[in-house]
Amino acid sequence: MARAIRWLALMLAPLLLGSCLLAPTRFTATLDVRADRSFTFAYAGEVYVPRIDRNALANEMGGSDDPDQDEQNWQQDGDGPAALLNIAAKEDDFSADDADDGDDDARMAAIAEALSREYGYRSARYLGQHRFAIDYRISGRLDHGFVFPFNPDAQAIIPFLTIELRGADRVRIRAPAFANDDAGLAGMSGITGSADDTPGTMLDGTFTITTDAAIVSQNQEDGAQAQPDGAKRIVWKVTPTTRDAPMAVLRLTPLP
Repeated sequence: MARAIRWLALMLAPLLLGSCLLAPTRFTATLDVRADRSFTFAYAGEVYVPRIDRNALANEMGGSDDPDQDEQNWQQDGDGPAALLNIAAKEDDFSADDADDGDDDARMAAIAEALSREYGYRSARYLGQHRFAIDYRISGRLDHGFVFPFNPDAQAIIPFLTIELRGADRVRIRAPAFANDDAGLAGMSGITGSADDTPGTMLDGTFTITTDAAIVSQNQEDGAQAQPDGAKRIVWKVTPTTRDAPMAVLRLTPLP
């Protein structure tokens, strides 16, 4: 299992080096899911883009400063993705030491512009210091999976929320970014900044699910609260001490 996790981390690392890691900070997020599969998701608040030090990330993931050595290691012990990590690191370097302030602000502004063009973003403003104000709302039907955010233009790839179809009549909802797990991205040495300026340490928000569907399982210890209209509500308070990402499984109208 440990080796499988290492391979997964190594494969993800090049994406981190060439992409934009959005991290939630102060926010209010809501997800309404109806038994008929209609849904509305909204996120209002701030997000933060941490700087990633490619050298520290390469070292953490088992790479070296010598890609030829990584290639040799790949052939000898199967840890090939470490070489891919260094290739990606040489192509895209967003380390704090090398970034020019003007270029960095321009890149952040370009991210805001790319997000603003995506359907669902009512606004996306760059506030400076790698912080953005986001107002997002979207409605649809859960006959397919849903991920937020995922924007190729902004190169945003790490999801706050995922909704996965599980068979014909269930969906699994997870909010991996709404937790501060040191075993995950929050603990990566490649993410630079002070102890109070890294993903997870600035979490301050709430995530609320409302639904009239049957709740198969959920991990909020206070459970679901009944609403006057017969629906149920689950509320997670998200802080730097939150260790378990919000999760729920709902039973919906079966797909054909």
